[in-house]
Amino acid sequence: MQLCTLASGSGGNCAVISWGDAHILVDAGISARRINRGLEQLGIRKEWLSGILITHEHGDHVSGLSTFLKHLSLPVFASEKTGRELRAKIPRIQELLHTFSAGDAFALGGMKIVSFPTSHDTPESVGYLISDGHVRIGIATDLGCVTEEVSEAVAGAELLLLEANYDREMLMNGPYPYYLKKRILSDRGHLSNEAAGAVAVSAAEEGTQQIVLGHLSQNNNTAGLAMAAVRSAIIRAGGALGTKVQLQVAPRLEPSPVYSVE
Repeated sequence: MQLCTLASGSGGNCAVISWGDAHILVDAGISARRINRGLEQLGIRKEWLSGILITHEHGDHVSGLSTFLKHLSLPVFASEKTGRELRAKIPRIQELLHTFSAGDAFALGGMKIVSFPTSHDTPESVGYLISDGHVRIGIATDLGCVTEEVSEAVAGAELLLLEANYDREMLMNGPYPYYLKKRILSDRGHLSNEAAGAVAVSAAEEGTQQIVLGHLSQNNNTAGLAMAAVRSAIIRAGGALGTKVQLQVAPRLEPSPVYSVE
């Protein structure tokens, strides 16, 4: 299985999961033009997509969805409450929309999709665990806090896309107004580098082999700070984790390398 993020950050999020000839888009928070260009770079025609998984309805995850679907009848999967928000934003999506309750599992493109609830300031945001029956790729971003459901879902996933949104010192000393800082710091906001480190250690102790840090804030984080904080947490955990886990950071604005797991 393979993962490539076409963009991952506060300004927009979109990823592609591939298994053989099957391809799934996760979120569409960048322009349709950028999605198409990213797919072309991967050698994937948009008509080959099996469907789109939506984590939640915020603009940085769905802003390109309406335009992308204008000439493409592609199934869109979202939680019940997210689906309700999408219907209000994209009226024609009704015919393409498949909804579920957070925690439900379903099949798409020959892969098993397991959803899990996440703590974010939306009615029903979710993450996903995507499996070919042998290996699993976890998508865990927009986490105000790490709940038991999140920890259990991503534990041991061979490849994990994990939010590391902000460095606390940068956020507190930065230009954001107080209300926005409070929202980001809350249990329904975003995940700090230190919190991401704790999740990384927990997942790695259960067998996770690759961790890709994503959804970094442009104003409140850097790739170097995120990498250092999470790497430090893994090293402090001791044992062989520091040598077993491959740790990388997804670019904010352009496609990442293709991350593969077998």
